[in-house]
Amino acid sequence: MGVVLCGAGRFDGSEITEATLTLLHLDKGKAEAHCFAPDAPQFEVCEHFEGAGLPGQQRNMLVESARIARGEIQPLAEADQANLDALILPGGSGTTRNLCDFADQGSKGKVQPALAQLIRSMHAAHKPIGAICIAPAVLALALGAHRPRLTLGPSTEGPALDAAMAGAEMEPCEVDAIIVDDRNNLVSTPAYILGEGPAEVNAGIQKLVKEILKRVQR
Repeated sequence: MGVVLCGAGRFDGSEITEATLTLLHLDKGKAEAHCFAPDAPQFEVCEHFEGAGLPGQQRNMLVESARIARGEIQPLAEADQANLDALILPGGSGTTRNLCDFADQGSKGKVQPALAQLIRSMHAAHKPIGAICIAPAVLALALGAHRPRLTLGPSTEGPALDAAMAGAEMEPCEVDAIIVDDRNNLVSTPAYILGEGPAEVNAGIQKLVKEILKRVQR
């Protein structure tokens, strides 16, 4: 089971609670998680009191993601869909800047090449892909030609509108629910787009992981 990270911290990398809950529920479901991250610098380094950038500092996504994965992590370039049953992308603002440039380019953005190739090869093999929080925007860019059904929370405006312009069919969704795209084998949930704490975001993430595992076992 592949889990794609891009740093440690919601402002400049992966959202730590979302990533940790994903790993927790995979473990509880007896699934073997394999974490991956790009071996490249983050788009920037942020402090996590107010989210402001720290000019002149640089951190590597793989090195920072290893904090979450407890060192059990590989470069994203080494991920191979043939060795994975499914793929999950936790959210965090860094996802739309490190793994793609959706935050700056919206519907015209592009996904980091190794990740784009992995997502498209997983999709072509009809293996399930989960996306949490803002990470569905990555799937919208990578799979827009396939009209993926996704969610970015209760609204279809703002980032959801940009995702729709990239080709996605965006669905409203509450924090404790999931959107399932049977045709494309995708599952998404809003998590911290809506949630105010770990208990709230856990409900949707738990459902997402459970649905992904159910689809692996088909």
